[in-house]
Amino acid sequence: MTFKSLLPLCMSALLLSAFACSTPTPEKPLYDVVFANAHIVDGLGNPGYTGHLAIQGDKIALLSTVPIPEEATLNYLDLKGKVLSPGFIDNHAHIQTSIHEYPLAENFTRQGITTIMASLHSGDQPFPIDTYAKSLQVVPNVGFFAGHSWARKQVLGLENRAPEPQELEAMKKLVEQSMQQGALGLSTGLLYVPANFAQTEEVIELAKVASRYGGIYVTHMRDEATGLLASVDETIRIAREANIPAQINHHKAVGVTQWGWSETSLARIDAARAEGIDITHDLYPYTASSTGSSVLFPQWALAGGKEAFAERVKDKDQLQRMKAEMRQIFEMERTGGDLNRLQFRVLPSNPEFNGKTMADYAASLDLPNSLDVGIELAIDLQLKGGFSAIYHAMEEQDVIRILQHPLSMIETDGDPVAYGVGFPHPRSYGSFPRILARYVRELKVISLEEAIKKMTSMAADQYNQPLRGRLQEGAFADLVVFDPETIQDQATYTDPHSYPLGIDHVLVNGKFVLKSGALTGERPGKWIKGPARPQ
Repeated sequence: MTFKSLLPLCMSALLLSAFACSTPTPEKPLYDVVFANAHIVDGLGNPGYTGHLAIQGDKIALLSTVPIPEEATLNYLDLKGKVLSPGFIDNHAHIQTSIHEYPLAENFTRQGITTIMASLHSGDQPFPIDTYAKSLQVVPNVGFFAGHSWARKQVLGLENRAPEPQELEAMKKLVEQSMQQGALGLSTGLLYVPANFAQTEEVIELAKVASRYGGIYVTHMRDEATGLLASVDETIRIAREANIPAQINHHKAVGVTQWGWSETSLARIDAARAEGIDITHDLYPYTASSTGSSVLFPQWALAGGKEAFAERVKDKDQLQRMKAEMRQIFEMERTGGDLNRLQFRVLPSNPEFNGKTMADYAASLDLPNSLDVGIELAIDLQLKGGFSAIYHAMEEQDVIRILQHPLSMIETDGDPVAYGVGFPHPRSYGSFPRILARYVRELKVISLEEAIKKMTSMAADQYNQPLRGRLQEGAFADLVVFDPETIQDQATYTDPHSYPLGIDHVLVNGKFVLKSGALTGERPGKWIKGPARPQ
């Protein structure tokens, strides 16, 4: 054993010797919290081991293989071999303008999530970012992004055209201001209106602004189905030409005809890395996606908003063209013609069908489960305000292949939800526990240490957070304690409001936010201020 490998043990021994000499009083313990007899998984991919960890303030003060005396703290917890790991980092959730309404973030906290990245895709962003971020008193640490869709809407509304030079400059100015306010980078949702109307060159110009400030580029790609590979190529091009690190959120292959394409999309990511391009990706562990009804339509049909859509439906030629393109979308990207694959989350015009399928809705109207019926119903419901839905259109082997890739990280793609309200995708309640239960314990397609690394240090490093996502002395005490034998997601597509099992404690910045399975009410979350790369 080398001196270097002995050094941590020697330091621990010295610290414990110092404790023996100083004998703290109950009124002034040496540590705020001590976790004893834990199975330490450090978040860096190293083999787990039995150890002990002490917290002072918001930092890890001591990490030792030598037992820490109970007298060193008034808050001593014997974990009896349960896993102690860094708190989980969610690479993408829809919280960017609503986290203040859900300060306890319970559906995230109970998953062991201690940090959430609000890469907003097609949604709005807070502005000014710093004003909103500084106002928060919430459980998780939170990071924010400059939004392409938001900037485009401020300048062009929902118009389907390229910006004039002065308009592009106005959009660039908004991105620059957001970066100056502490954004981590630029986020795009190129599948959605109005970002879908942007040419690649527009995105490159905005990404160049984020790059100058040390930002990264995070994207919901333009197409995750028939255009998956072209969209990966577009992401790589943006990263190359804007000289900016890129991250693909919720990497997937949607639609039966695309199942297996992840093999090629991953190969293209590897080739870009070999070229020297900094590109990573993440996923959520489900074979169904969730988004609005807009994805069932060609995007040109939605330009200009609801009134413009209604006028196009009245035009016979435009309606015929719309239906022809929708047929391809249904067949190759979403339901495959089976309306049971489309499950309503929120159907404002008929809320009694929340959680039920489009096939159920068709049957209530005495209509068959057919592709033509699905197209007609989608148009009718879009005219009535649209809906959000769960689309069962992915294959688990693609999920496994992406999960096993060395560059992949984890996200929920979830919403902040109140228990029992609405009909969320189960990922909002179960993504991180599901990784540990299904893919680590049951299927054994990835090791516990590798899974934790993907959930912690890899994401922390992506966002320039070297003191998070790892169990090291001096690191922030974002921690989770769970039983690897019983941790289990419980949320399902038909019963989504179910918290996971097996997670005992969650700490954020040294404070218990979940203790012995109960929320504490503490709100110690901090703003993860950008940029995501040191300048």
